[in-house]
Amino acid sequence: MTKMDTMQANNKKRANDYVHEVYELLKKRNPDEKEFLQATREIFDSLRPVFSKHPEYIANGILERITEPERIIIFRVAWEDDQGKVHVNRGFRVQFNSDLGPYKGGIRFHPSVNSSIMKFLAFEQIFKNALTGQPIGAGKGGSDFDPKGKSDREIMRFTQSFTTELSKHIGPDVDVPAGDIGVGRREIGYMFGQYNRLKGGYEAGVFTGKDPNHGGSLGRKEATGYGTVYFVEEMLKEKGLSFEGTTVVVSGSGNVSTYAIEKAMQLGAKVVACSDSNGYIYDENGIDLETLKQLKEVENKRISEYLKFHPEAKYVENCSEIWTIPCDIALPCATQNELDEIAAQILIANGVKAIGEGANMPCTLEAMAAFQENKVLFAPAKAANAGGVAVSAMEMSQNSMRLSWTVEEVDERLQGVMKNIYNSCLDAAERFGEPGNLVMGANIAGFLKVADAMVAHGLS
Repeated sequence: MTKMDTMQANNKKRANDYVHEVYELLKKRNPDEKEFLQATREIFDSLRPVFSKHPEYIANGILERITEPERIIIFRVAWEDDQGKVHVNRGFRVQFNSDLGPYKGGIRFHPSVNSSIMKFLAFEQIFKNALTGQPIGAGKGGSDFDPKGKSDREIMRFTQSFTTELSKHIGPDVDVPAGDIGVGRREIGYMFGQYNRLKGGYEAGVFTGKDPNHGGSLGRKEATGYGTVYFVEEMLKEKGLSFEGTTVVVSGSGNVSTYAIEKAMQLGAKVVACSDSNGYIYDENGIDLETLKQLKEVENKRISEYLKFHPEAKYVENCSEIWTIPCDIALPCATQNELDEIAAQILIANGVKAIGEGANMPCTLEAMAAFQENKVLFAPAKAANAGGVAVSAMEMSQNSMRLSWTVEEVDERLQGVMKNIYNSCLDAAERFGEPGNLVMGANIAGFLKVADAMVAHGLS
C-alpha cells in the first residue's frame, strides 16, 4: 500500500468514526424522535465521502452543529370554538439554520404534529433551501390543531391565536413562514392580517404563499407540484425518456398533488389515480382534473365524491393501496413515510420506471433502498419538491422590490431553478464517487453550500 493509499484509508476511517459518533450522540439526545433520526441517518449515510475528502469539516464540528437547531419555540395556543368551549393546542417553530439567510419554511396544522416531525421537516429544509441557490435559511412550524370539521370562524380564531405568539419570533429579515399541510392561502391570509394588526403596519415580506391580489406571487400555488414534475422530467431526459405516453399515479389531492397531476398531463402523461387520507380513486380513462379541482379547491370535499361525476371510476377506502396500481411513474405527494418497502416492491414488480418525491420524505429508507437496488430512477424530496420554497423566495424578492412578476416569468425562473438543482445533484454524485445517485447528490450538494457558510461564519 502506498503512502497515498494509507492516508486515504485513514481519512475514510476517521470520517466513518466521526459520522457514527455523532449519530450515536443524536440518538441519545433525541431517543423518541423517530422521524428526525430517520432524516439525519439518511443524510449521514451520504456524507461519509465528504468528510473523508474534507477533514476540515470534522475539525469545525459541522455535523454536530448542523444537526442541532439554533432555536426551538414551543407555545400554548388557546382558542374558542363556535359553542364557546375553550381548547388548547401546542404550537411549534423550529428555527434550524440561518447561515444562508432568514429562516424559511412552512407552517403545518395536523394532529400528527410533534417535536420530532417539526425537527425532521426543518432539518430537511436546510438542504432543500440551499439547493435552490437562493439566500434563505431553514425553519418549520405548526400545531397539532386539526382543521378538518372546523368552521371558517373556528379556523380563523385558532390561526389568529397561533399568530399572536408566533409574531414575537418572525419578521421579513428573521423568519419568513409559508403554508404546508392544513395551511393554505386562507390560513396565510389570517396570519398575515393578524401579524400586521399586532405590528401596526404593513410588512408584505413576513409570510409567503399569500393571495396574489394581496402581496403573493403568481405561480406559487402550482410551484411545488410543477417543480417536482420539472425535476423528474430532467431525470427522465438523462435516460432518453419522457412523460409522453406514460401512466402516472399520484398520491394526495392537495396543492402539490393537483399541480403535479396538471403538469404531468401537460407533458403527455395519463394520470390514473390520486388519494386523500381516507382512500383513493382510480380512473382508467385518466383523472378529470377539473372535477378534482372543483372538489378539493372549491367545495373542500373528500375524494370519494369524484364518483358522483365519474361513476365509471373506482374508489378504494385504504389510501395506502394506491401503490398497487401498475404505473410507469409514481409521484408520492401526500405525507412522510407513506410509501414503505412492501409498496415499493409491488411498484417494482409492476414495472415502475421512476419515482418523484413530491411530499417531504414520503418513502421510507427501506423503500428508497429497494428502488435504488432495482435501478428505478429516484428523485429525492429535498431536490424534487424544492420548487415551492424556490418560488416562496421569489415572492420575498417581489415583496422587497414592491413589484409583481407575471406567471410566465415565475414559471420560467422555476424551470431554471429545477434544472440547476438537478445538475447540482448529478455533479455532486459524480464528484464523490456515486454517479447517477441523486439521493447522495442532493444531500452532498445542499450540505456543502451550508457547511462552507458555517465555516466562513465561525463558531456559533
